[in-house]
Formats: sequence, C-alpha cells, structure tokens
Amino acid sequence: MPAQSPRFHALVPCAGTGSRAATAGPKQYADVAGCSVVAHTLAALAGVARIAQVLVVLGPDDVQFEARVPGFRGAVARCGGDTRAQSVANGLAELARRGAWEHDWVLVHDAARCLVRPEWIDALIDACADDQVGGLLALPVPDTLKQERDGRVAGTLDRAHTWQAQTPQMFRLGTLREALVHAGPGVTDEASAIEAMGLAPRLVRGSPENFKLTYPQDFELAERLLRTRS
Repeated sequence: MPAQSPRFHALVPCAGTGSRAATAGPKQYADVAGCSVVAHTLAALAGVARIAQVLVVLGPDDVQFEARVPGFRGAVARCGGDTRAQSVANGLAELARRGAWEHDWVLVHDAARCLVRPEWIDALIDACADDQVGGLLALPVPDTLKQERDGRVAGTLDRAHTWQAQTPQMFRLGTLREALVHAGPGVTDEASAIEAMGLAPRLVRGSPENFKLTYPQDFELAERLLRTRS
C-alpha cells in the first residue's frame, strides 16, 4: 500500500445535452428552485469536507458554466467527449495531470442528480473507504419489472436482488481508468466498467430523492423538493 493515505476527489461529467428533458438548453443549466441544476449539485459536493477537489468536465464549446454557477471554487476542464464514459475517462486523466494519485478515490456524480445530500455522500465514503473495490449509491427495486416490445408487455422480470444504480460511484482512479479503457465508450456507468473486470462493487443504500433529472416532470418534482427542504 502506498505510504500516502488516499484522497477523495469528485468528478462531475457535465458535457451532455439532456435531449429528453425538453429544456431550452442543456438540462444541467435549467433553473430549479432559484439556481441551475448543476449549481445545486456542486453545492452538495462542496458540503463534503473529505473531498479534496471537485472537477467538472464540460464540453469543449461550453460557454455557459461560469455564468450559471457563479462563485464555483472547484476546477473546470473543457475536455468532455461524445459519451459519458469518454467524459469520465478524460476527467480522470485531468485529475492525474493535476496531481491525483492512482490509489486515490474518485467519486463520479451526475450533474443532473441535484438533490443529492452531503450526508449521503459521506455514507458512501464511510462504507467504501476501506473496501478493496469501491461502490455506489443504489436502491433496491420495489416495483414489478416489465419487459416491453412494440409498446406491449413482453414478459415480467425477476426483481429479486435487483437494485437501481445511482451516483456517486466511488472507485480508485487507476482502477477506473483501466476499466473504462477495456469497457469502451458505450458503457453507461462506472460500476458496469468495474464489473466487466470481474470485480464486485459494494452497494450502499441511497435515497429515492437522489434521482436523475431526465424528463420534464422530474424538474417539477425537484423544484418542490428543493423548496421544501429545511
């Protein structure tokens, strides 16, 4: 084990367009409860004392971030790729360039999960800091799952031992870089890439509120929840 204790870094891929959200521009810059979606997200990450730095990965042509997140004190890199996996891989390379170690932990969090709370992130760190693999926030699936074909039910899936993945997802920088190279650009979350290496990430129970803003109704729900928080 390296002599230096591993540090914790947050990486926020923020280069997507959010086409399903029906917002006027990228969904991460939509207004919710008084500020942009991503501003809420970054405020929560800033509330986690153990996170040494936050890196936001933007698209190369992004000209909105600084105006939509005034006063942000973390780091920004305009190195986003065509897919989430590419943006995360490029962000990991940037963290390494900025001095992050291979054995440091990286918490990858969706820009559009703006209801995340610092205490949930701290719970993930507590559960995974001594783990050999790392892990992710997730929720057991409570509903019956249906498989669809042409708009009709094609079958019922077994929901036993089924969880819905959330973020942050927390893995060692070096391990995650290697996993993403092998998984390719189409992998949809970091845990999937880690699983493809034969490793088993730890599941840490999250919250139903930690949902990803994807469809128009999600923004309405997020607005109500954020405005009623104490």
